[in-house]
Amino acid sequence: MSLFLILTAAGSSSRMGQTGKKEYLPLGGGTVLSTSLKAFLNASEFTSVIITVPKGGEEEARLALSKDKTLEELPASRRPPVHFVEGGDSRQSSIYNALEFLKGQHPQADGVVLVHDAARPYVTERIVLDCISTARNYGAAVPAIPAVDTQKEVAPDGTIRRHLVRKDIAAVQTPQGFQLAPFILCHEKAHQEGLDFTDDTQVWDSYPDLTGGRKVHIVEGDIVNKKITYPADIPASDGITEADGHGQKETRIGMGTDLHRLVEGRRFLLGGVEIPADKGELGHSDADVLLHAISDALLGASGLGDIGSYFPPEDEKWKDADSAVLLGKVWEDVRKEGWSLVNLDCVLEFERPKFLPWRQKVIDSVAAILGVSSKQVFVKAKTNEGQDAVGSGLAIKAYCVCLLSR
Repeated sequence: MSLFLILTAAGSSSRMGQTGKKEYLPLGGGTVLSTSLKAFLNASEFTSVIITVPKGGEEEARLALSKDKTLEELPASRRPPVHFVEGGDSRQSSIYNALEFLKGQHPQADGVVLVHDAARPYVTERIVLDCISTARNYGAAVPAIPAVDTQKEVAPDGTIRRHLVRKDIAAVQTPQGFQLAPFILCHEKAHQEGLDFTDDTQVWDSYPDLTGGRKVHIVEGDIVNKKITYPADIPASDGITEADGHGQKETRIGMGTDLHRLVEGRRFLLGGVEIPADKGELGHSDADVLLHAISDALLGASGLGDIGSYFPPEDEKWKDADSAVLLGKVWEDVRKEGWSLVNLDCVLEFERPKFLPWRQKVIDSVAAILGVSSKQVFVKAKTNEGQDAVGSGLAIKAYCVCLLSR
């Protein structure tokens, strides 16, 4: 069966500010675009590659690919023809244009097509291969990761319309894989009807008569497969300021601490993970002492304030608030300032329960909230040898040191 790849790079990259189109930014000896393409070509053999570009943007896209000399070193079987197709007014219309071009080039082709955001250069080989095999077997596939934050359906007036069950929610990524023939029919139907969907799985699911009623199957995604949206999403080692000559890389250290009383009847939360214990943290929010310390460290390093000024305890709006949501808001603001995380190092002080059995789960949870690798986060715990309120089991304290770069 033939295998095709569509890389979407026709967007405006408006949220990148003045750094330029994100797909053409330097990354890993090449560009974001070339790194994305290389990830697929290293994983499997493709019949053809189509890259959607803005109107008149073919030469710039070619230049972005030419900067990565390792593409030329791939075996001939791993270097399929690459075509550039002008995008439309929306992502869906851009993919429609790409599919119509593909149909013209390969009118009798049968196989699988993968659609991938070119601004996701960190896609893993496992995700690519899983999407290919699952699409071949079931018709359609998409990688997804479990939702970290509790999700709500919001009404037009800004109120909560429906409380969604977090365990039933997943955040989908790309590549999204489909059997080619029915996928083209679905896109043509949507185009004829003037409909605009948020992603290709919705296009597929909207026309069961064309897909034989086959549902989209989930494959395991990965938090490293993130989409570059802000300048801070480019790793410090490939920092935009260094690579394009518009200044020097800046690094800052931040430190945060927090302390909460331990009382009966409260949940014991660390890094968004509930740990069985006879006492839990007392506080205005859910009192997750670790996430509060991390928030303070990030705010301090970026110079944006502290957790008390961000979420005043006297404000009833933050009563019983989910600290993971609070940290998510802090991190979004820090990233908007151009900062990326190098690493976090955290220390917890409490007597019981034992932390070691829960450490990796807590580390993974913190990394997922921040959208970074678990290797960038470390958390360890100490006791106070029976001294002071912590040593007496009456309180818990957290320290966090972070290193940010831009």
